[in-house]
Amino acid sequence: MKILLVGSGGREHAIAVKLACSPLLEALFVAPGNGGTQPMGWNVPIAATDIDALVDFADKKAIDLVVVGPEAPLALGLADALAERSARTGRSILCFGPGRAAARLESSKAFSKATMTRLGIPTAEYGTFNGYQDFERAADFVRQAPWPTVVKVSGLAAGKGVFLPESKTEAVGLVHELLRGSLLGEAGYEVVIEERLEGEELSILAFCDGERVAVMPSAQDHKRLFDGDRGPNTGGMGAYAPAPICPAGLAAEYSKLAIDPVVRDFAANGTPFVGVVYAGIIVTAAGPRVLEYNCRFGDPEAQAILALFDGDLAATLAACASGDLRTAMPAWKPGAAACVVMASDGYPEAPVGGVPLAGLEPAGSACVLHAGTGFENGRLVSRPGRVLGVTAYGRDLREAISSAYAKVDAISFPGARLRRDIGARGLARIALGEKSAAPTAYASSGVDIDAGNESVRLMSGAVKATYTDAVLAGIGSFGGLWDAASLSAMSAPVLVASTDGVGTKVKLAAQAGSYRSIGMDIVNHCIDDILVQGARPLFFLDYFASSTISPGKVAEAVGGMAAACQASGCVLLGGETAEMPGVYQAGEFDIAGTIVGVVERASILPAAGIGPGDVLVGFRSDGPHTNGYSLARRVFEGVDLSTVYPELGRPLGEVLLAPHRSYLPLLWPVLRDRPRLIKGLAHLTGGGFIENVPRILSAGLEAVVERGSWPASGSGE
Repeated sequence: MKILLVGSGGREHAIAVKLACSPLLEALFVAPGNGGTQPMGWNVPIAATDIDALVDFADKKAIDLVVVGPEAPLALGLADALAERSARTGRSILCFGPGRAAARLESSKAFSKATMTRLGIPTAEYGTFNGYQDFERAADFVRQAPWPTVVKVSGLAAGKGVFLPESKTEAVGLVHELLRGSLLGEAGYEVVIEERLEGEELSILAFCDGERVAVMPSAQDHKRLFDGDRGPNTGGMGAYAPAPICPAGLAAEYSKLAIDPVVRDFAANGTPFVGVVYAGIIVTAAGPRVLEYNCRFGDPEAQAILALFDGDLAATLAACASGDLRTAMPAWKPGAAACVVMASDGYPEAPVGGVPLAGLEPAGSACVLHAGTGFENGRLVSRPGRVLGVTAYGRDLREAISSAYAKVDAISFPGARLRRDIGARGLARIALGEKSAAPTAYASSGVDIDAGNESVRLMSGAVKATYTDAVLAGIGSFGGLWDAASLSAMSAPVLVASTDGVGTKVKLAAQAGSYRSIGMDIVNHCIDDILVQGARPLFFLDYFASSTISPGKVAEAVGGMAAACQASGCVLLGGETAEMPGVYQAGEFDIAGTIVGVVERASILPAAGIGPGDVLVGFRSDGPHTNGYSLARRVFEGVDLSTVYPELGRPLGEVLLAPHRSYLPLLWPVLRDRPRLIKGLAHLTGGGFIENVPRILSAGLEAVVERGSWPASGSGE
C-alpha cells in the first residue's frame, strides 16, 4: 500500500513509526510532518487543512489509504472529498477517518451532548446557548444551576475551549465574553454550560469500521500544566496505558456504554463512523459519565496506546476503512506504556521555539516522538508548543514510567516544561491494591512510606545524572560519599559551606502547583552564597519537608535541583525528604539545602586592599530571586497567577517563579583566569544593598551606588 498520513504532531509520528513496520507498506507520505518524520523522507509540504491539495496529492500519487490524525481535516470534510474523488475517477482511495457528518461528534459539543441525551448515554446536565442574543438565558442558567459549572466552546478550539470557573460570577463573565466573541478573538461562539462532575477521568478508544468496534487499552491523560493537576489546561502533558482504574474487561463495558450506541446510531442514519471513536469518561460516585467524544486518536494517548500495539497497524486501519475490521483485528502486548510530554518554555500561554535539541536517540524501551520540531540551518530545533513525547514500554507501569523519565533526563532541551507526576495516580492505585488491609503504624500516623519510596524512584534518574567519578555513594545511602582525592591538584584547598532556604517563595510555588524552579532556586542561591567567597561548588544536599509526600511534587523539585547542579558542574549528592503531618498545613512544604565548595586559600574573597577608587559593578538579576516574596504575595493577593500583564508579556506566576540566577557561569571564568581582578563579591540577599555590600568593606569605607547607571524600567531590575 501507498499511505498518506495527515498531521504534524506527536500522535502522527507515533502512527508513522507503527505504519513503517508494516510488510504491506510500499510508500509512506506525511503531510506536513515534522522534524521526526523529515529525516525518513516522508514529509510532504501540504497543510493538514488544505483539503483540495491533499485530495489532489492522493489522486496523483495513487494513494491506497489516507490516515487522518488531527480533527480539523475531518471537520472540514477530507473523508468526503476523498470519497467524491474516488467516485469520479473509479479508483478507490480508502480513508481512515469519519466523514464530516460523523465528525460532528467532536466538532460540535452541542451535537455531541444532544446525541448522548437522545441515546440515553449517561452524561452531565447541560444547556446550549448560541450567540450573544442568548446571553441573558445563559446567565440565568448559570445562576440557577444547583451545581458548579463547566463552560465549553461547542466547536473545535485546539484544546483551549474548556473553562473551569471558580464561581458563578466568573462563569457568567466567561459566558459573556465567549458569546460576544472577544475572549478567543472570534465572532461569537456556541457555548455548552454543563454540570461539573467530580471523579477520576479516563479515555476509552476503539477502532471502528462503520459497524464493528475493537476496544483499545484504556488510557489516562494529564491535561493540566503542573503536577497535581494544577495550572491551565493544555493539549496534554502526558499519558499512560492501560489505566489501573480500568482493566481490559471494564474497558469493554465502558465501550458498550459509550461507543457502541453511537456507532450503531451513525450506521442507522447512513453516515457510518470509520476511524477511532474516543470517549472521555469520568468515574463518579454515581457511576461512569461521558464527558466528551473525539473522532480520532488522542494526543498524547496515542503515543502510549500504540506502544502496546502488537499487530500490523496498516492492515488494521485499512480493514476499518474498507468496512470489515474482522480481517485484521488489533493485537496488544501485555505490560504498560507511558508518555511524558516536553513542551516549550512559556507553554501554553506564550510558547517559544528555536531551542536546539539533543540526546533524542532511543534508549532501551524508550523512544522520542516528535510533536513540534523542525530544522534550522541543519540543526534540529523546537517549535512553539508541545515539542517531544518521550514514550517507553515496560513490563508494568512502574517500569514504563521509570524508563520514560530516565530518557527525559538524558535529553538536552533548555527551558522545557514537563510534569514529573505522569502516571502517579495509576501507581498510587496499584500500591493501594497491594497494601495490606491492616495499616502500618506509620500509615496510622499519617506518614506514607510508600509515597516516600516512590519519590526516591522518580527522582533517582535526575540525581544520578549529576554524578561524577568522585561520587562513591549517593542516593539510597545513609550518607553521601565524595572522594576528596580529586582536590589533590590544589595547593591549599579550603572547603566553603553554606546552608539556606528560599523563603516564602514556596507559597507561590504551592499556589501555582509548579516546583521545578524552586528546586533550581535553592541550588543557585547556595552557589551564589559560596561564590562570593571565591569558591566553586563541589556537591549539594537538599531537604524537602511537607505535610504529605506527593512523589510527583518531590521529583519535580529535585529535578530542578539536578538541572541547576548539572549546569554548574555540581554533584547532587543526597538529601532528605520529610513527611510531617501536623507540622505543616495541608499542601504546604519547605525546601532548604547545603552546599560545599572549594577555593584556594590565596584566592579567598574578599581580598585585602579594597579601597577608594575601586569600581563597584552590578550584575543584573533575572527577578527578585528568593527575597521580597512576602511583599510580592501581598501585592498580588487574590490575583490569578495565569494573569498576563502587558508590562510582563507572560503569566504572572511564570514571572514570579523565574529561577534564581546563578552567577557562576558569569564570574567563574574571571575568578579562575584573572584572580586579582575581582577583590570582593556581595550577594544581594535579604537586606539588599544597605546590608550586603558593607560586608566586604573595611571600617570607614563606603560604597557609592549610582542609581541612574541602569535602566529603571527593564525587566528583572
